[in-house]
Amino acid sequence: MKAIINGRIITASQVLENKVLVFDEQIGEIVAADAFKPGEDFEIIDAAGHYVSPGFIDIHIHGCGGYDTMDEDPTALGKIAALLPQVGVTSFLPTTMTMHLPRIQSALQRIRAAKKAKGNGAVILGAHLEGPYLSPQYKGAQDSAFIKTPDFFDIEDYLDVIRIVTLAPEGADKHDFIQRCRAAQITVSIGHSNANYEQALAAFAAGAEHVTHTFNAMPPLNHRQPGIIGAALDTPAVTCELIVDDVHVHPCLQRMLLKLKGPDHVILISDAMRACLLANGHYDLGGQDVIVSDGEARLASGVIAGSVTTLRSAARLLEKNTQLSLPELIRTVSLTPARRIGVAGSKGSLEIGKDADITIFSSDFTIQATFVAGKSVYRS
Repeated sequence: MKAIINGRIITASQVLENKVLVFDEQIGEIVAADAFKPGEDFEIIDAAGHYVSPGFIDIHIHGCGGYDTMDEDPTALGKIAALLPQVGVTSFLPTTMTMHLPRIQSALQRIRAAKKAKGNGAVILGAHLEGPYLSPQYKGAQDSAFIKTPDFFDIEDYLDVIRIVTLAPEGADKHDFIQRCRAAQITVSIGHSNANYEQALAAFAAGAEHVTHTFNAMPPLNHRQPGIIGAALDTPAVTCELIVDDVHVHPCLQRMLLKLKGPDHVILISDAMRACLLANGHYDLGGQDVIVSDGEARLASGVIAGSVTTLRSAARLLEKNTQLSLPELIRTVSLTPARRIGVAGSKGSLEIGKDADITIFSSDFTIQATFVAGKSVYRS
């Protein structure tokens, strides 16, 4: 057994002082410090006054450290997983790009294999399929040559792997595809889309319940044409991804989204590409050249191409930009994403019986230690 002492434990609703977190592979108990009587077999971890939180969950990340989900290198996903604990992430959804369909299916096969493997880092919970079912008008950094109409046949061999599908619901009727995804317990997300308000509402009514990197790769909110953003704000159950690097979304809109949707319906994502954790330079994303400079990743055309941020950095910046309490803030990187992809029964909060996915960080969000299923996978 292990026990974390001298930590400030962040639950879903409060910060606990003078408590001890006891765990093995799962959370055992949270007890008063003066009542804690460790046995001889206990490993004691001194948090030294730092915060102890549930591990961060990134449901939209393409890569980091020079590796990408679409890499045909079978070791790439394991290397991404090994790097993520240093930024507090204990589980994630490797996210695909719009490329030739067999290439996407090959990536899903690798994700399936990596999901089953017992690695020494963050846990792969499945895949986020971002494309190829997108709008050419709002393709962003996706390759329009491979954009296509949704076809359930494309993905029916990978229902055990896919957790989220991003699509543009406008044009030909996509509602049958949405409904079949929902029947397979796959979250359908609107993104890279030119949908108007009515089309977005119809997609939500059909079973879509999520928005991919809200505000980005979609029409702006307009007082006469509310679009996807207006429909998401008008539909309480819909969750909204948010990239917080102050490049993708202005702090004013970050605050507005949190005020209107709340921390139980906003999910921080990194949308990170392979240059994350690396220096400025030339990289690629989905087969397209990307220039990374001063914290921004862009195609030669100037289009933003994912990000180089991390959930650690996003959480630190969101604390600066908003008035969220720490438990509210941490929910946006833990319990809310866990609920969205159906794993809140085992992940997302420090509750008895849940997986001991734990992140210890300082007041400036520097990661001190990370545990996955009770195993130490990172120490600063």
